[in-house]
Amino acid sequence: MFNSSKNVKRFVSISAAAVCMLSSLRIAPLDNYAVAADKTMTAFEITENMKIGWNLGNTLDAKAGDEKGDFTTAGLETETCWGCPKASQTLFDALKAKGFNTVRIPTTWFQHLDSDNNIDPEWLARVKEVVDYGIKNDMYIILNVHHENWINRGDLLNAYDDIKPKLLKIWSQIAEEFKDYDQHLIFECMNEPRAVGTTYEWWAAEAVPECDVINKLEHDFVDLIRSTDGPYAKTRLLMLPGYCASAEQTFLKAIDIPDDDYVAVSIHAYTPYDFTMNTAVKDHSVFTGAYAQNLSDTLQGMRDLFLDKDVPVVIGEMGTSNFGNTEARVEWTNLYFTTAKKYGIPCCLWDNNTVSNPKDPGECHGYIDRETGQWHEASLPIINKMMEIMADDSIKWGSERKIPTYSHQDLSAGTVFRDQAVEIDASKSKTYENTTPGQEIAWSQLEGKEVAIKYTGATPILAFSDAGYGNWTEFKPYVVDEENGIAYYLVGKQLPAAWTDLSTVNHMQARTDKVTNIEKIVILDAPEVDIEVEVDKTKKYKIEFANAQAGDDLILTFKGEKNTITNGCVGYNGDGWEQIEWKGTTDANGDLTVRIAMDKFPAGITSAECQIWYQPELVDLEGYNFGAAEAETTTTTTTTTTTTTTTTTSETTTTTTSSATTSTTSSETTTTTTKKGDSPHTEGVLYGDANQDGQVDLSDAVKIMQSLANPNKYTLDGDGKLAADVYGNDGVTVKDAQVIQLYLLNLVKALPVTGDVTTPEID
Repeated sequence: MFNSSKNVKRFVSISAAAVCMLSSLRIAPLDNYAVAADKTMTAFEITENMKIGWNLGNTLDAKAGDEKGDFTTAGLETETCWGCPKASQTLFDALKAKGFNTVRIPTTWFQHLDSDNNIDPEWLARVKEVVDYGIKNDMYIILNVHHENWINRGDLLNAYDDIKPKLLKIWSQIAEEFKDYDQHLIFECMNEPRAVGTTYEWWAAEAVPECDVINKLEHDFVDLIRSTDGPYAKTRLLMLPGYCASAEQTFLKAIDIPDDDYVAVSIHAYTPYDFTMNTAVKDHSVFTGAYAQNLSDTLQGMRDLFLDKDVPVVIGEMGTSNFGNTEARVEWTNLYFTTAKKYGIPCCLWDNNTVSNPKDPGECHGYIDRETGQWHEASLPIINKMMEIMADDSIKWGSERKIPTYSHQDLSAGTVFRDQAVEIDASKSKTYENTTPGQEIAWSQLEGKEVAIKYTGATPILAFSDAGYGNWTEFKPYVVDEENGIAYYLVGKQLPAAWTDLSTVNHMQARTDKVTNIEKIVILDAPEVDIEVEVDKTKKYKIEFANAQAGDDLILTFKGEKNTITNGCVGYNGDGWEQIEWKGTTDANGDLTVRIAMDKFPAGITSAECQIWYQPELVDLEGYNFGAAEAETTTTTTTTTTTTTTTTTSETTTTTTSSATTSTTSSETTTTTTKKGDSPHTEGVLYGDANQDGQVDLSDAVKIMQSLANPNKYTLDGDGKLAADVYGNDGVTVKDAQVIQLYLLNLVKALPVTGDVTTPEID
């Protein structure tokens, strides 16, 4: 018999009744559900009809732990244990009315299993009821396996034999329960499968061996679903994520697509992360050209790897957190959804029901009041922009799904520029072995031409510079012949858009971001290609350091239109290209002064380059000088990179890559940890304020539960950890979240609690 209370301390949920009550009723399936569809859709017809989606985040995928943070079994109360209200028909009706045609329902199953992996009938019935909210509205529903701690584990590489039977047992029950649902119901095998707790959990390419485990499990999943009984077993769309559902090329290339006409690659793309969620980046007010190029590259990578090869893609999670930067978020939305629509990729917006949180602004993905169906004002412009793009008939769905095809000269008919094979390696940039040796070239050799590079390994980048290796400019290929390993660069059109004085072009060489074997570089006659070449608007100015003294500041004076927001960098050649970024706003007179401490630059530097990135057409560098450092300087942020600022096009790519950003000012913070039993009212500590937003409310209890469920993603440390420990002296546990809720219900009069709390929820 399924025991939903075994070893579990119930997590208190503040709702209409303020107490979580479990229903003993099994929910009946949707009445009169029509199993017959007008016709069988192809996989691409399904994804086109999905159009635009929304995620029911932190709801059916929430999980409750006991007082030790362990997660065993639980009941229907998990739906609200992270602070979100229960899903309702009202919510789904509001989504449909706004224009959403797809809802992804992340669902956690492991807490609702008995010892034989049988799903609790009450839980399965509730999941089915929520699915039916969308089916009733003729919506597409994505149902998955989410937040499963038996999949996301540090030993994933060796866990295949342990994971497989449980995964297949769960999916066999889901498939049976929903077997008569037509192609509107989509199954997603897993969510962000990864090696939790490892140094490469999220991004590093060392996880490639784990990709083989994920591929095997997903092949097993596809085989299982196709072998089940039901009229749609062979034509149900199945979504398959790669390692951590990453959009990174290394992981996408590692996906082994089953030979099946109804599978789609599932990708999560909060891209670029520095703009969408990264709290280490202090300013999110500008969606820069560099951010735009990063996003364009990511989406194009999906097109090139999958869509062009007739494999559908679904972006199951995406979004940009509310940093109070609505205008920039709308710009991001415009590029994201316009490009995705042209490629034919349905996107599902992530919503975790958090509208704003000054202390954790990177996780603010709340768009709709789930109880009233009203859209939150802060993010409504983003939603409206999405719907505007979907309704724009001039943007054709899937019109650019295929890579354009071009006719190129054979390499043997061109002019050989380099025929000596060489391996270039990004890790050897300090010895310049990340590029081929610089060879001289003139614009007269490139006018009306394209450059072809035959290679193996990572796709090379083509670089140009002047005689002193200055004005370094890079291009990614506008097309790649993967079968023959040839990358093509339309430099005859690209260089004029990027280079002010073409007579100074002097060097051409290939660079790599990883490891590339260059076999040959050839100059060919350019084909008749109609590509959009975006003019590089970056302004660049030479800075000489001959007059700089120790302790000085570099003082940059800008002149432009009044109240103009702008940014840029001062870059120099250190260990590769490095840069110090700056930002500011001109005053009412159009003046802006930026000061950068000279100790930010390496000793012995003789020159640098000042660049204006954002709105350069409105701002100029009026001059620069050196002067004594001021007591407080807060105008710059420091970012070290090994890439350069170059021109961009829709088909060709130029990169300005930012790494983690740190402020040029610093302060020392001392945290005193005090046991509550010793001093229950430590000065300066607001107990219960786990998320450090200056007040105690339900979000603090949710923060504790999230940190216990996923400490890597939801970090609780420093003052937040101290404030969260409101009960006992045993660290932060589920009891602390429970006590906070009891406090909000006035069942506990003050925090922290140093004595016993004798309510059933705690004992």
